[in-house]
Amino acid sequence: MTATDPRSLLYGSGQLSPEEAQAITRAALSRCDDGELFLQFVASESFGFDDGRLKTADYSRNAGFGLRGVSGEMTGFAHANEISAKAIRRAGETLALLDPATGTPSAPPRLSNRHLYTDASPLDAIPFAEKVKLLETIDQAARARDPRVAQVSASLLASWSVVEIVRADGYVATDVRPLVRLNVSIVAEKNGRRETGTFGLGGRRLYDDLFQPETWNRAIDTALEQALTNLDSIDAPAGEMTVLVGPGWPGVLLHEAVGHGLEGDFNRKGTSAFSGRIGERVGAPGVTVVDDGSLPGRRGSLSIDDEGTPTGETVLIENGILKGYLQDRLNARLSGMAPTGNGRRESYAHAPQPRMTNTYMKGGNDDPGELLARMKKGIFAKSFGGGQVDIVSGKFVFSCTEAYLVEDGKLGAPIKGATLIGDGPTVLTRVTGIGNDMALDEGVGICGKGGQSVPVSVGQPSLLVEGLTVGGTA
Repeated sequence: MTATDPRSLLYGSGQLSPEEAQAITRAALSRCDDGELFLQFVASESFGFDDGRLKTADYSRNAGFGLRGVSGEMTGFAHANEISAKAIRRAGETLALLDPATGTPSAPPRLSNRHLYTDASPLDAIPFAEKVKLLETIDQAARARDPRVAQVSASLLASWSVVEIVRADGYVATDVRPLVRLNVSIVAEKNGRRETGTFGLGGRRLYDDLFQPETWNRAIDTALEQALTNLDSIDAPAGEMTVLVGPGWPGVLLHEAVGHGLEGDFNRKGTSAFSGRIGERVGAPGVTVVDDGSLPGRRGSLSIDDEGTPTGETVLIENGILKGYLQDRLNARLSGMAPTGNGRRESYAHAPQPRMTNTYMKGGNDDPGELLARMKKGIFAKSFGGGQVDIVSGKFVFSCTEAYLVEDGKLGAPIKGATLIGDGPTVLTRVTGIGNDMALDEGVGICGKGGQSVPVSVGQPSLLVEGLTVGGTA
């Protein structure tokens, strides 16, 4: 399915040429401050193996466009699942409803030849039968690991997307985006009690490493270890206490509690707990948080964002001081700031909005073992499940999928039902230790906002936080 020229999947039908796309876009956006024609072809597949057999095997191809015009604070947007000159012209008629722009049109993004991932498609290289065989092998291997394994679920997912951004000022940029993911979930049972462990990994690459035995065996071992640990868990305590938060995936707490509140639209409208606070202290000394969409191969990475702006490292908080926000073109222009390469959309059927890419806290100098040794009493939160945050107040609630009691600097019994409760602007000020073990997650993050979902990565070092509220079941 990989084309010699991926752009042929956008223009190869004969219903639209690159020259026509530019001419139609120029005419449709002639009265606008900004905007673009976003063309996309995407192919995706997913396999689900459950209860010892293949349950789902889905494959889809889709193509379409989104045409957006921006005038002042007004946005006009139309889309269709047909790439043709006729359909795009018809969509352009809706932009006539916008008030004519009175200012100077926004300058185009800078061009970039950087490629952070391969143009090849993960859907092509490995036959269907081998993908099913991998999941069957994982199922059999997991069941053979331990007699307490009661159920195994495994899934394999991939997509390959070709996008082109066409602007009225002549700017044209193309990006070809692969994405893969492997998930393993294991249910263990003992004395009538069942507990679950999960592990997943992936990124913007091909399937290659996911089919290596050392990779999928690690996925099995990690999921099984979590399930068996939770079989011995006791009820979590409740109250305000010291919490040691593990590295890597627990950075999802940072993503929700802080990251969304630093997106440009919430701050321009004054609805974020961080609005108008640039230059103020919002975290303890040593707390540095960045968003970087330019990390090669990472799940949240993009060579260019969905408006054509090259991605890069954006420092949000430096040594505890708020330095900036994540910006798309619209909110950057209205706020008098520069775009940061964070204009993202789920697909051609959605308008872009400021979103995170790979968001993480940089490492410190503390040894993680020393952080644990400091704790008199509290909990160690090793892994998280779902969470919720209120952007206005910054209040969040997160459930722990693997956590332990800590007493006198040593790990104790695993606990179940623990939730972490707090607010973003406060939790960072209560950080008293930052580990030297910063890690990004393995490549499973999905972020939702405004009805759109996009792939992201999160990360952090081990963090010692004083006075965090723990909701428990004890």
